[in-house]
Amino acid sequence: MLSLLIWLMPIILEPPTEGEVTDRLAPAGFQGNYWGPEATRARKEGRLPPLAITPEMARWDAWGQKVLKDGDIVFRMGDARVLRGFFPMSKFYANCSRSKFSHTGIVSIEEGRPFVYDTTGSGVARQPLSVWLLDNIGCLGVKRLKEGLREEKVPKVLAYLHRVYAQQVPFDYELGLDDSALYCVEMTEKAYRYAGLPLSEPVRIGDMERATEYPLCMLGLGICTKFALEHPLTAETQVYFPGNERHGIWSSPDLVVVVPPTFRPVAPDAADASRPLVAGFGSRRE
Repeated sequence: MLSLLIWLMPIILEPPTEGEVTDRLAPAGFQGNYWGPEATRARKEGRLPPLAITPEMARWDAWGQKVLKDGDIVFRMGDARVLRGFFPMSKFYANCSRSKFSHTGIVSIEEGRPFVYDTTGSGVARQPLSVWLLDNIGCLGVKRLKEGLREEKVPKVLAYLHRVYAQQVPFDYELGLDDSALYCVEMTEKAYRYAGLPLSEPVRIGDMERATEYPLCMLGLGICTKFALEHPLTAETQVYFPGNERHGIWSSPDLVVVVPPTFRPVAPDAADASRPLVAGFGSRRE
């Protein structure tokens, strides 16, 4: 009993949280979407403090300016959690689908800088690339639409993103396929579908490549969401997901690799020495 209590004490004294790194950048007491249009205007007008950009973050933004283009899809492994932070939803989602990623966003070059359109629990978000990467705890990857399609499709992709951002479409906790709410991969897929180019098809959660290896997690997900959501998540729920070479957005034949899956976490406490080279970035300490 004593050994069990000792094991539980760190969790009791400092339980995990549902928020990711970028969620904790908002000032204490802030209400709303810190990455939405109103907060963005408030930062420009001085009504909110400017974002603090570290030297490493500045190097990532400089890398993005050189490497990324409008419409590029960025993939990362996040650490989103549910059930008061005790259930690692991002890792479960990636592991079940045999993917190196749990999350996607779309790049838009604005005022010469790379921004990523994504979703958070507060709604559709627009973040500098360096901020978006703060939530990466694993692999980073980038794919790009084939050159012959870019001129026609990318402007429509960006138009869709700007519209749902301005409308502040809410986050889709139920992972539904309708347009009333959006989760990150769903928004990526629907942006390209708006441009007339489906990248992938939704897959039943129960049909994900490794779903049968996580029976307790699958059962628990259904039971817990039954009490939290109007439409609980089940093995029958169809979802879009980042995927791998065989299915999901990563597998689209209309995309080409810019950065292959590369382990390079960008959490503030990760050491540069632990991160391998990514597309010419970080070849030496700067």
